[in-house]
Amino acid sequence: MCISTGEAAFSGTIVYCGRQHHPEHGLIHVLGYQNTAVNLADGPNAMLLHLPTRQLSPRHFLPAGRTAGILHRMVDAVDTPAAPDDGIAWMDAGPRPVQVFDHDVYTVLLASDPTAVPAALRHVPPHKRPDLDPALLRFYAEHFPDHTIAVCCFDNADARQAKPLLLWYAPLHPDRLTVPSLDGHTGGAPDPDAHVPVDHWVLFSTDQAPSGWGATVTYPRDLRHRLRSFLPATVVGRRYGPGQELPNGDFSIGHDDLLAGDLDRVERRRPVRR
Repeated sequence: MCISTGEAAFSGTIVYCGRQHHPEHGLIHVLGYQNTAVNLADGPNAMLLHLPTRQLSPRHFLPAGRTAGILHRMVDAVDTPAAPDDGIAWMDAGPRPVQVFDHDVYTVLLASDPTAVPAALRHVPPHKRPDLDPALLRFYAEHFPDHTIAVCCFDNADARQAKPLLLWYAPLHPDRLTVPSLDGHTGGAPDPDAHVPVDHWVLFSTDQAPSGWGATVTYPRDLRHRLRSFLPATVVGRRYGPGQELPNGDFSIGHDDLLAGDLDRVERRRPVRR
């Protein structure tokens, strides 16, 4: 349930989006993303995520540290019978630079202009440097012009060892929670009109939820305070698949529907050329 720059198989996907008022950063969304990747390409590969924000930098990425099972704890909470900046390289790409940095097993490139990414690949270590199909980058430029694109590069040895990606950002649409779940694993541009197989968990939270809403998440006692300030007390979620096909696109829900706990209002939003 993501886009890759080369042939790959992804399983065990968990995606999370939370809306909260952070004491330092104000109204933000927090994204969590984790899966098991099997790199089927001959060389390095990368996972692409389109994020609904104009401002994103390495400081927005949260290190999971020893708590690699955070998203699994959220799944455990809802999956019960009772539950319904270091090392930055700046690439001058005109007015829109590409930021390159290491996070966990990934070398990440952040770009507001996807077509600027190829020129910045020289900053990626050769063993992680993927081949990028220009058609894939044009697809993102045409369909997600206001988003920030994260290209998470990995090599074969790292494919199964990644901790969850956790990051926060000021969202384009504060009252709509969206997780990037467009699907395509061939390295080319995805087909927005396709139906794709799904087998993953989709989780949401809000700090404005009323008492009794959702399932309580239990975190490790040694969870660092800074990371805890970005995580929810309660979540709701649903598993999609296996054996199910849905229109290609992102999962999204309005905040009012989330407050009501109405997961039947979760939509699959297809990309539209702008």
